[in-house]
Amino acid sequence: MIRDQIQDSLKNTDVGEMELEHPEDIAHGDFASSVALKRASQEGGNPREIAQDIVASLEEELPSSIEKVEIAGPGFINLFLSADILRDEVDAIRSKGSEYGYIGGEESEKIIIEYTDPNPFKVFHIGHLMSNTIGESLSRLLEFSGAEVLRANYQGDVGMHIAMAVWGVRQLEDEMPAGSDSLEKRVDFLGRAYAHGAKLYEENDEIRTEIEAVNKKIYEGGDEEITNLYTWGREISLEKFEYLYQILGTKFDKYFFESEVADAGKEVVLEGLERDIFERSEGAVVYRGEKDGLHTRVFVNSQGIPTYEAKELALAREKYEWVEYDRSIVVTANEINEYFKVVLSAMSKLFPDLAMRTEHVSHGFLRLPTGKMSSRTGNIISGEELLEEVIARTEAKMSDRDIPNDERELIARKVAVAAIKYSILKQSAGSDIVFDIEKSLSFEGDSGPYLQYTYVRTQSVLEKARNEGYEIGGEAVGEVTEVERMLYRFPEIVERSLHERSPHYVIRYLTDLASCFNSYYGSTQIVSDEEGVGYRLALTDAVGVVLKNGLYLLGIETVDRM
Repeated sequence: MIRDQIQDSLKNTDVGEMELEHPEDIAHGDFASSVALKRASQEGGNPREIAQDIVASLEEELPSSIEKVEIAGPGFINLFLSADILRDEVDAIRSKGSEYGYIGGEESEKIIIEYTDPNPFKVFHIGHLMSNTIGESLSRLLEFSGAEVLRANYQGDVGMHIAMAVWGVRQLEDEMPAGSDSLEKRVDFLGRAYAHGAKLYEENDEIRTEIEAVNKKIYEGGDEEITNLYTWGREISLEKFEYLYQILGTKFDKYFFESEVADAGKEVVLEGLERDIFERSEGAVVYRGEKDGLHTRVFVNSQGIPTYEAKELALAREKYEWVEYDRSIVVTANEINEYFKVVLSAMSKLFPDLAMRTEHVSHGFLRLPTGKMSSRTGNIISGEELLEEVIARTEAKMSDRDIPNDERELIARKVAVAAIKYSILKQSAGSDIVFDIEKSLSFEGDSGPYLQYTYVRTQSVLEKARNEGYEIGGEAVGEVTEVERMLYRFPEIVERSLHERSPHYVIRYLTDLASCFNSYYGSTQIVSDEEGVGYRLALTDAVGVVLKNGLYLLGIETVDRM
């Protein structure tokens, strides 16, 4: 990257390595350093005088990549890249195409990333939408580092919520839809059955006992009726989830299920009990996390049933048996941060090597400005309903466009997904998000559709030029624009987003790039007979490449028209 080239050049001067940052205002240079202020703080002296000495040293052997160096304010050093290096990058972008931004460095790594993790028999809620969006973006960033990435999904297909739903299905069996009925009708029935069972579980002690018995039968197996109802509902849920994954642009390599790791989880904990890693307490088996500054958690309850914690331990081992991974990344809401710390602490004593390879990435919550929206269940809107609502509003916005209905529907889906994903990813890692539907669908900036619209604009310009017989590429004329000064930054933005596990840097960059290009578009007649048309088109093409690559890393598809 250009930053690395500058650092290599600086090694030949008395300055040595300098900490370089991009100024917020492009007019202040392509890179800036506060090294003079830091030296003054550490060694004493006037920072501006120290900056003058550093600049003098730099100018004795100015790297070819730097056009000029200036001192600003109390002693900041601003570096301006040469026009040649910025314009060469335009050619590099066009040459590399979809591979531009690929940072390499982790080619030998196998990484499992687990995300989304919905529970069959329950709705796909907003938390699953967030986990899916963040997990998919991180997966793509990791792939851009050269790693072999395997996407995993761990689903809770046992537990009281399952028993409530199965009990409800049995009670409402006369209303069960046929196998030939639509997926939507079958899913709707399953939701009603769960709501029915959950309500009566809380209200009626006798029914609570019945549902607990159903839960035990599901766990132990052997009851044909219960097993058949359970299998029927599980398959419907998984089919619905797969439909949503297709809309969101995710394809998983492996599905793990809670039912498959339950017994192994209990065995692992009992083995740990014999090694004094766990201890018995009031009939349960617990892990005392206080010795590691954490808290105590139950791993096998007093009924002898393994908890989520125990299953998590078995899951780590199950993943490694599937693929001998170098790293296992787990994406969840930050509400289970403390839970996961205890699990990792126990894992470090049971499977120290796996614990060292395991990384937890957490995210905040998505909220709506009003706190609630209309929902089929009367509760806070689910992730699926939010997706449906944004798609419907997008289609309404596009109703006056001269686009065939089937194409309009496909574009509306892509634009809606862009709106949601942008809103989720634009905040720094772990932050909560307030999702405003109208703002998320704006074409005026700070939205996914705005980035898609800017990409469409670049392609429209290029199509117009081709139709009029212009060739793309040629010598530049005039001063370097802000567009060139933005483009070259993309690879290092990708690298920062990856290392900090925060795709919001990519979003911030793409939004700034789009703003720069749209200003350029508004002030420049790109397609004309004026000198330099070929280069202007090449610059437009490069912007399109970077926008498309950046959107891909966010899990957002481009569209041909809007």
